[in-house]
Amino acid sequence: MLSDFVSEHRDELIVRCAAMVALRPHRDATPDQLRNGIPLFLRQLHQTLLADQGGRALESLRLSGGPGGEHSELSEIGSGASEHGRQLSILGYTVDQVVHDYGDLCQVITEVAIEMDASIRVHEFSTLNRCLDNAIAVAVAAFSKERDADDLSAGVLGAAECHELKNCLATASYAARALEIGNLPMSGATGSILKKSLAAMRRSLDGNDAG
Repeated sequence: MLSDFVSEHRDELIVRCAAMVALRPHRDATPDQLRNGIPLFLRQLHQTLLADQGGRALESLRLSGGPGGEHSELSEIGSGASEHGRQLSILGYTVDQVVHDYGDLCQVITEVAIEMDASIRVHEFSTLNRCLDNAIAVAVAAFSKERDADDLSAGVLGAAECHELKNCLATASYAARALEIGNLPMSGATGSILKKSLAAMRRSLDGNDAG
């Protein structure tokens, strides 16, 4: 089972993810990121898998959020991912690096499973993808929000309408980039952020036209 695999090989997965991060230029992990990044995600993924195995749907929802991003911001994975995305934004990293942090883990899990000749069942891989998609979506949203706050405090933006439109455009751009480099489905949580941002931009533009 994937839950047993994650538990037994947790340290190996963390070490390999750290090694992949180290290969990317200008991407050093801080102590906070080490707590709120991959190690925390692995613990939450393990708990989610156990909840799914035990038929505890509400607990699984609380831990990881639902498909398509439902309740993801309120989930434990969403909370940890939000802090991770915020920290990377503060440190000046790009949205690509936010997505790569989680994408690296999926690659590492697959590689180690092949090396260990461990099978991952279809429904377990579906749970892994749901957790990763929700984590990426919330991390990207937090990343965008932090960047938006920086722009506002620096006096870059003017009227409230312009501020809202620019924020929606930035979030949509980050989400689109995450979908591209993370190979994520439009039907998932990150796709939902893109759709909501585009809809908010349309409402903002329609409101300005009406005025």
